[in-house]
Amino acid sequence: MSENYNPDVLSCLANLSNDEVFTSPDLVNQMLDLLPKDLWSNKDATFLDPFTKSGVFLREIAKRLLVGLEEEIPDLQERIDHIFHNQVFGIAITELTSLLSRRSVYCSKYPNCKYSVSKFETIDGNIRFKRMEHVWRDGKCVYCGASKKTFNRGADMESHAYEFIHTSHPERIFNMKFDVVIGNPPYQLSDGGAQASATPIYHLFIQQAKKLNPRFLSMIVPSRWMAGGKGLDDFREEMIHDKHIRVLHDFINAGDCFQGVEIKGGVCYFLWDRDHPGLCQISTHDENGVVESERYLCDEGDDVYIRYPQLVSIKNKVAAKAKKTFDSIVSPRKPYGLPGDFFKDPSKYGYPKIYETTIKGGFSILGLEKLKRVIRYIPANYPLEKKAGLDKYKLFISESYGAGVLGEPMPTPVVGKPGELCTETFLQVGPFNTEEEAKNCITYLNTKFFRVLVGVRKNTQHATQKVYQAVPLVDFNKKWNDKELYSMFELSKEEIEFIEKMTKSFDEE
Repeated sequence: MSENYNPDVLSCLANLSNDEVFTSPDLVNQMLDLLPKDLWSNKDATFLDPFTKSGVFLREIAKRLLVGLEEEIPDLQERIDHIFHNQVFGIAITELTSLLSRRSVYCSKYPNCKYSVSKFETIDGNIRFKRMEHVWRDGKCVYCGASKKTFNRGADMESHAYEFIHTSHPERIFNMKFDVVIGNPPYQLSDGGAQASATPIYHLFIQQAKKLNPRFLSMIVPSRWMAGGKGLDDFREEMIHDKHIRVLHDFINAGDCFQGVEIKGGVCYFLWDRDHPGLCQISTHDENGVVESERYLCDEGDDVYIRYPQLVSIKNKVAAKAKKTFDSIVSPRKPYGLPGDFFKDPSKYGYPKIYETTIKGGFSILGLEKLKRVIRYIPANYPLEKKAGLDKYKLFISESYGAGVLGEPMPTPVVGKPGELCTETFLQVGPFNTEEEAKNCITYLNTKFFRVLVGVRKNTQHATQKVYQAVPLVDFNKKWNDKELYSMFELSKEEIEFIEKMTKSFDEE
């Protein structure tokens, strides 16, 4: 490495592991490249980062304006003052990030001092921070869903009540209109649930930004919204039917954007154009490169975004021939009403004692204990909430597996015999009249065809009943293989090659 190497401090910061994901200058400029070039030579254009962390978005915007306005405002100091006083605005997410952002943009954390490149009357300049408090109702914040138990703490600790989304009138924060709203919002907050459960909040920033009615909106967020769930179903519907989203870059591996950061389901950034609705230019980035397509985010009458155009074709062809779908034989969560931590303390949920040894005439329960599959036993008169399928053969499959990567293998299913049941760690598939039918179903689950069609709706680790809605239901009086399925649904050579390619790396492993 050269002795003169002088890395950008914001690039270094973006590579740190942190609860808040910082954005690198390179990634910021990729997002800024989506905006019309004439913005950079428009002295009246206004820009807002409503959740600034390091100030990198505002800094890179200012750098572009400094070049673009050189001809119209030749004097450098006059140009700097005009940009920082009239065009570039930010709302910090914490007091610390407000200082960091001002230092990045104004070269001083206090822009009213002599070290600031542009002098302001106030210590904030146009990068403000206002401490907000959550508004509690039934143990949750009415604005962001944060847990009162976790975040109702003293004034000496950060509240994480972000100003931009803790108001019904975001337009009053600066009392002005913005041409561009852009940035990388906070992603989630603890909701007080078990095992560090968290509620996504990034969609709230997108919805709030739309209330400002900007000409352009661009944010980088987790791609989990594409699958819905965890409070994101309505937001998913809003996004996939919004024809103002004109560009979408979707990264299957979040590490391609945020080095060393794992975000299951990947991340994406988009450009929303208020005045020009139309087809969306979609770039799907994965280990094989980039797949480009121009289309709406979902087909007419559909309710799902599909990352790959080839998969859209396969899904539609299969749907035209399928009489029923596989989700019709998959149970909802808690097929027998038993929670995931049932083995730890049944009395917590009002249940009687369970046993580690068999009980004559009783039932067996498959569940997890210390992350291992174990069997426990109950008498036949045990007060179960649900009993559908208890007297039949069935399969138990994990409700959570993988990372949501298209083509990933299914978890190893367990054949459940009559009298065998499971906790909510598993879903139940069936029931079947014979054990042979259940085993034939396993041959179907293990096909590449099945795995790829599950990926139509699965892009996180969770595999609830709904992820099987695009998978056709077939006859389980026989075993299945891919060659038979490709022929049965008349897939083209190109469609077969796509399925084989998307499953190849997993099969090699």
